[in-house]
Amino acid sequence: MRQGGDAPGAWIDEGLRIALHKDGCRLLEQLLQDPDLDIEGDELRSGEKCHPDRRKDIQTVLGTVHLKRSYFYRAASGPAKEGQGRFPLDQAMGLIDGYSAGMAKMMCRAGAMASSYEAASADLKAYAGLEVEGRQIQRLVNLKAAEIAAHAHQCVPAQPVKPVQVFYASVDGTGVPMIPEELEDRPGKQEDGSSKTREAKLGCVFTQQSTDEEGHPLRDPDSTTYLSSFVPAKEFGPLIRAEALRRGMALATLVVLLGDGAAWIWEIARTCFHFAVQIVDFFHACEHLTLLTESLFGKGTETAKEYQERWRAYLEVDQVGAFLTEARIWLAHPCASAPEALKQIGYFENNQSRMLYGTYRDNGYFIGSGVVEAGCKTVIGQRVKQSGMLWSVNGAGHVLDIRCAVMNRDFEGFWQQRNSFAQMKKAA
Repeated sequence: MRQGGDAPGAWIDEGLRIALHKDGCRLLEQLLQDPDLDIEGDELRSGEKCHPDRRKDIQTVLGTVHLKRSYFYRAASGPAKEGQGRFPLDQAMGLIDGYSAGMAKMMCRAGAMASSYEAASADLKAYAGLEVEGRQIQRLVNLKAAEIAAHAHQCVPAQPVKPVQVFYASVDGTGVPMIPEELEDRPGKQEDGSSKTREAKLGCVFTQQSTDEEGHPLRDPDSTTYLSSFVPAKEFGPLIRAEALRRGMALATLVVLLGDGAAWIWEIARTCFHFAVQIVDFFHACEHLTLLTESLFGKGTETAKEYQERWRAYLEVDQVGAFLTEARIWLAHPCASAPEALKQIGYFENNQSRMLYGTYRDNGYFIGSGVVEAGCKTVIGQRVKQSGMLWSVNGAGHVLDIRCAVMNRDFEGFWQQRNSFAQMKKAA
């Protein structure tokens, strides 16, 4: 064993990979420059002129490939028309902005899943030996995101659609930091009434077939898919409904909609999931219960703690009305902050029909919106809420579209379909 250095051959696999990539680039160049290669459309058409040997460097998963190819151009035939040009070899290869389809796929995935575009650039260099700037990855993400999202919303889901016992939909929102142009005239929570963020809405759907031995619900493995958008709630509702239908909601015995109590969520429930059992997240209800008891008895007092436990027990057995009756009596208490207490009482009154937690538990339903709340952190926060980031709505939306496609296992299908379509066109 050598001391003070690498063992013999420690880097042989890395060196071999680099050599194989170089040889692969050379072989690919030879293949694509073979004069006998049959390239669809590589012949003159009526009115065209051919300009041979136009040079182009393309980026592939093997590295840079240097090509010479024919360019065909047809001049404009009228004052209001433009000339048309084409590169048959580029079209046959399915190039995307100068990148091979395989390279474009890697760039889009890295750009969506790394913590930043610069981190994506570093990942491609470290894992595949590919050098591409972060701004080029960003450009490609913005170029392909709409196509990837459209495919994901229409394709057959990776998880097979089948009848399920309980089908869940859940929605939430989180603020994403924006550039000043995206925030003009938007009210917010800053001292001057302005905003620093725009709300990204996240919806998720998942299924449940069974409960454990203690009656607790079990989420089906790999059944969760996500949808993110910056559109208003009235437009987001139909989107999450469409995702639910794509995932087989119509085959479910029961549909449940989980939310944190925000009014826009229940408006989505009214317009798009009126048939669903609506459940307010139990832990949000308990947070509001804390605010209620503190407004009535004082923050941190023993009486507040005592009534928080007492009224939580009421919540767990479908007795919202009973604890609200007691709470109203305590409004006359000298320590009570009536405006805040009335606000919290109103929250429970408005959501009373969605707080039958004893019944929900007896039936084996989930009563928490933890799945979508965790999604706000993992799907959205970990990518577009990093320190120092400022986004445009389109820029953040594009990266989240691809990120959702990856997490939903729809991303690979887009590229497979694209390649199959290119082969079908060539065969035709």
